[in-house]
Amino acid sequence: MRIPASEPEVGALFTGWGGELATCRKFAPTARNYTASKLMSQVGLRVSEVCGLDLDDIKWDLGRFGKLHVRHGKGARGSGSRERMVPLINGADRFEGWLAERLEGLAPGIRSEAKR
Repeated sequence: MRIPASEPEVGALFTGWGGELATCRKFAPTARNYTASKLMSQVGLRVSEVCGLDLDDIKWDLGRFGKLHVRHGKGARGSGSRERMVPLINGADRFEGWLAERLEGLAPGIRSEAKR
């Protein structure tokens, strides 16, 4: 039987991992992995859903906090993937904004329309 990590344990994981972002050798893959894990933790995305995301899937103009367009969501019994819109709750909106700013700094123009 698998017992999920407690909230303090998950918080400690992301705190330590976030601290490494400033000193990591390769920022882009580390930030990508951190972002994928954070999204799975904060809004309940599945691994396969996160793998299918693009930066254009962040829709800041929808809802109070913005929404994430999951184009390759879990289908039901052989129906194929289903699209859905996931609200950026639990602080995910602030986190996605932080990521968009970092990506803009790495490659100017990469994310200009994703900013609020």
